[in-house]
Amino acid sequence: MENSIKELRKQHHLSQEALAQKLGVSRQTIISIEKGKYHPSLPLAIQIARCFGTHVEDVFHLEE
Repeated sequence: MENSIKELRKQHHLSQEALAQKLGVSRQTIISIEKGKYHPSLPLAIQIARCFGTHVEDVFHLEE
């Protein structure tokens, strides 16, 4: 599964640390999600999408 977190984070002028704090997770978790090494739980995926004011499908998508 691919994601657009890095791009969305930069558009919203958020560092990995700032996003992690907003979501209540570690910076390492954000790094792992951005690199595709960790797939977040559905509640965390929803939380991430809400943080950016978008839908889960706009953040996470299947690799083609």
